[in-house]
Amino acid sequence: MRWCLMLEGQEGVTWDQWLAIAKTCERVGAEGIFTSDHYGEGANDPRGSADAWTLLSALAARTERLRLGTMVSPVTFRLPGVLTKIVTTVDHVSRGRVELGLGAGWWEGEHRAHGIPFPPTGERFSMLEEHLEIVHRMWSDDRFSFEGRFTNLEDSRLRPKPVQRPHPPIVIGGKGGARIARLVARWGDEFNRVGGTPQEVREAFDRVRDAAAAAGRDPGSLTMSFMTWFVIGRTDREWRDRARVVHAADPSAGPFDRYLEDISRDCVLGTVDQAIDTIGRYRDAGVERFILNDELFDDLEHIELLADDVVAPLG
Repeated sequence: MRWCLMLEGQEGVTWDQWLAIAKTCERVGAEGIFTSDHYGEGANDPRGSADAWTLLSALAARTERLRLGTMVSPVTFRLPGVLTKIVTTVDHVSRGRVELGLGAGWWEGEHRAHGIPFPPTGERFSMLEEHLEIVHRMWSDDRFSFEGRFTNLEDSRLRPKPVQRPHPPIVIGGKGGARIARLVARWGDEFNRVGGTPQEVREAFDRVRDAAAAAGRDPGSLTMSFMTWFVIGRTDREWRDRARVVHAADPSAGPFDRYLEDISRDCVLGTVDQAIDTIGRYRDAGVERFILNDELFDDLEHIELLADDVVAPLG
């Protein structure tokens, strides 16, 4: 079973926590570790955050095997040429272990708090399409110029090229609607569905595969992944105690029982046996790689339990 750990970097994860978690993931056999690319809402958000790509570069220098990436970087944060140079640099620091998750962005509050323009949704999706082409061509073409709606490049030539050939994997996330499916079919190496029941995930994968086939691309060339949250334990009491810690950290979560009811729809919750059953149903729906979001930053045993008692039996 292919699995990676995901952390929401804007939720106050410290450097010491990041390093301990990354070392644990490497030791227990995780394929990679991903982070959200968020800055938080300034004065309205008491939690700290790090710049995602600066953090990943530091982790690249302190790990040996883990793949490293964002899930996902919003196109509003960085010019496409700058982003391409940043990701290529991390690819060299990691000796070929970086992945780029790219999206349109959605969190208006963090844009306002950090002085970043936040265009309307349709415009951001147009930016995403343009960014994907520029990143792809900077990695793939020896030399090119580009005149777009948002960015113009004159006689662009990226040196050095990435370590990975033909380029680092490009991950595009979403619900699998028509526009995203088309972008994945043209530019993506992986489609990541965030949340959803097994049936909803299966339907999203089918839409993306259909778009790939319509574009003349082998649907089997795309990796299909799924991101969700997990809270598990050896006993019912253990996993509920962990869930209470997560719940207490979210002031907007509401009553605990209602919170559990809400997240049980599409998260990996419960005892080890329940987690195995849930993940098995998503594998049957076509998930090839799991991106499992952990909010217990000091609980390394939680990661070890996932690896040893859930992932290992699933093979």
